[in-house]
Amino acid sequence: MTDLSSGAASAPHAPRVFTLSDFDFSLPPELIAQHPAPERSASRLLDGRAMQPVDRIFRELPGLLREGDLLVFNDTRVVKARIFGEKASGGKLELLIERVLPAEAGNPGNEVVAHMKVSKKPLPGSVVHMAGGRQAGGFDAQLLGRWPTEDGPLFRFALHGPAGESPWELMDRHGHLPLPPYIERHQNSDHDPQSAKDRAEDSQRYQTVFARNPGAVAAPTAALHFDEGVLTDLAARGIERASVTLHVGAGTFQPCKTENLAEHQMHSEWYEIPLATLAALERCRQRGGRVVAVGTTTVRTLESWAKTGQASGDTNIFITPGFAFQVVDVLVTNFHLPKSTLMMLVSAFAGYAHIMGLYRHAIAQQYRFFSYGDAMLLERAPPVPAAGKNESNQALALTG
Repeated sequence: MTDLSSGAASAPHAPRVFTLSDFDFSLPPELIAQHPAPERSASRLLDGRAMQPVDRIFRELPGLLREGDLLVFNDTRVVKARIFGEKASGGKLELLIERVLPAEAGNPGNEVVAHMKVSKKPLPGSVVHMAGGRQAGGFDAQLLGRWPTEDGPLFRFALHGPAGESPWELMDRHGHLPLPPYIERHQNSDHDPQSAKDRAEDSQRYQTVFARNPGAVAAPTAALHFDEGVLTDLAARGIERASVTLHVGAGTFQPCKTENLAEHQMHSEWYEIPLATLAALERCRQRGGRVVAVGTTTVRTLESWAKTGQASGDTNIFITPGFAFQVVDVLVTNFHLPKSTLMMLVSAFAGYAHIMGLYRHAIAQQYRFFSYGDAMLLERAPPVPAAGKNESNQALALTG
């Protein structure tokens, strides 16, 4: 558990080496938001741009930005990727479809890769029956093997619906919205009225107002706070908008498990930056504006492009303290899980000690955490070449 008040035993001028434990903290479970705020822009906004945090409401955001800034959103759309079924033996299983594979030679467009939750894995070639199976109005899925390699973490399936439906159509008809694991609801029942009410709320609120490109299994949650009123205010203040696409995968919820961060295997996600957004970024640079990223997925997309020069493809970029940001100047983000790679990203962006202090403030002021929780506004910290005992001693203990 993080307690930085004792300082780190590093050499006075050596860069600090962070470990997984540095990003752990104790969070009261009642602060984990189980439902969204009544209004999107009525959620709270912790303004963390200065050393002294300021408590605000999210709809104040446009007034905190500058004319000429460029706000970049992730326009991915969450799909109903969670589907229940059974093996031929009757054993229950659950698929979380991570990606629909493009049609190519040998794949007519009906193949997907998915996480599989089952007591005993079926063998390649086996057919499982999803949502009742093809003969009962659902569909069948044939296991082709693992992905992306023979011992990869995901499973490749060919889906067969009763009328040759696409994977997108089958998910929309039979799937469930894959809520994060820390939202503790009955997500499996079709008969509980409360579950039906929750599903109706989630189908609207666990989706951004500008979601356009289907493919995510998790929402870009910092963008959930934007509504038409905020977008209108941004436009009136001369703040330009642009979009990128990064299809958020289930790996976003998985904590880092290696104490040595260099040993962590980052999950891979597909992204694309349209030509119009590349042009908007150049205009922003030329006029001296700032790039304001909405969410960590937007940061990962833009910084992946800056690092590789590729405007689309897969990225497994892992951003930790010491990372040299090239594009993003300001970040709107939610509050993240302990030991998560997203905690490491925001610490790299705004400074580790500063982030720890903001989280301590947020817990004391009972901000709501995680996907349906509140937001924070951060500015990029200047690069710090060395962080030894001084930074460690100044950081605030979240456990205090």
